[in-house]
Amino acid sequence: MDTSSSRHDERRMSSPFERYLTVWVLLCIGAGILLGRLAPDLAAMLDGFSIRAGGAPVISIPIAVCLFFMMYPIMVKIDFASVVRAGGSGKPVWLTLFVNWAVKPFTMYAISLLFLGVLFRGLIGVDAVDLVRMPYGLDLPVGSSHGAGIVVMEAGVKMLQVPLWRSYFAGCILLGIAPCTAMVLVWGYLARGNDGLTLVMVAINSLTMLVMYGPLGGFLLGVGRLPVPWQALALSIAVYVALPLVAGYLSRRWLIAAKGEAWFREEFLHRLTPVTITALLTTLVLLFSFKGATILANPLTILWIAIPLFLQTSLIFWLGYRLARLMKLRYEDAAPAAMIGASNHFEVAIATATMLFGLSSGAALATVVGVLIEVPVMLMLVRICLRTRGWFDAPTTQIRLPPEGPNSSDD
Repeated sequence: MDTSSSRHDERRMSSPFERYLTVWVLLCIGAGILLGRLAPDLAAMLDGFSIRAGGAPVISIPIAVCLFFMMYPIMVKIDFASVVRAGGSGKPVWLTLFVNWAVKPFTMYAISLLFLGVLFRGLIGVDAVDLVRMPYGLDLPVGSSHGAGIVVMEAGVKMLQVPLWRSYFAGCILLGIAPCTAMVLVWGYLARGNDGLTLVMVAINSLTMLVMYGPLGGFLLGVGRLPVPWQALALSIAVYVALPLVAGYLSRRWLIAAKGEAWFREEFLHRLTPVTITALLTTLVLLFSFKGATILANPLTILWIAIPLFLQTSLIFWLGYRLARLMKLRYEDAAPAAMIGASNHFEVAIATATMLFGLSSGAALATVVGVLIEVPVMLMLVRICLRTRGWFDAPTTQIRLPPEGPNSSDD
């Protein structure tokens, strides 16, 4: 193996923020919750800056700005002319599709049903109920039954009263059918995966989600036809993936043409190194300043929901990672293929739960718990990937990113 080439692609976490990222993540989660507690008006004002679809907030503008600066440095480093070649190996793509759509939704259903509906049901409250929105287009008289719920009148509005554990269960399902299409680019990058291939898989996942999300969600939720917020899906994919993708592609071409490839690699990319991590940490502060009050009000409930979500994430990662090894994939392809199934598109899940069941519903709370565990758990999986690179054959010549700075080959 070419040792010098390997060093070029190592993407070392050289700064204290990168080396101790898990610690900084936990500190930022705490800072966000504290900010929401001490300055609730500020958090509410920031959360109010949003793009709406169907009357529900879909895109938080402050978070969208942070996510752009998180994704742009990764997008601009990708040689987009190589993306087609990266997708030439069909095995990682087919593995991702299989895990995301043939396995993950059903394991999420089974694990969350076992824990929330059986093991933790007494802890949640056997008789505890939740009020959720009536399904769109449904007009039943008060007192009638619909699925596991009963129609009641609350503050002059018809609502569906369902067992609380079922509301949490619904939120977990919405997370399980929303594979990640943005943050996985960060996880794949930190794990030193093949970014060109990751981008191909993200694009395919985004298109597949537009087709599969509604029918699969409706089937698993068991509430008949699921009213899918197509506007929310389209806006999320456009803001979180397409916008930084286009900006990265155009600015890369313009900067190389204007300044030359050497300047682009050695100067411009070097200055971008801390941007992704800083944007990630800022995003966490904002997210938890918006949702911190809900989390503090339900600390034990958060734990009951987090346990099945953690087990599901771990199961899907190890399944994808082991299958990748059996398929003899290179590590650079295996790591992102496993992590794209393990992570969730929590922005879409939160928006969907809010639109379908209401902002104060247990389903919406469950999707927020998905945010709570997403970053720490995925960082743990990144470290597992880096420590198990030896499980895979030494990589052959592949699509590599340019070095991030003039001294990137030296440690």
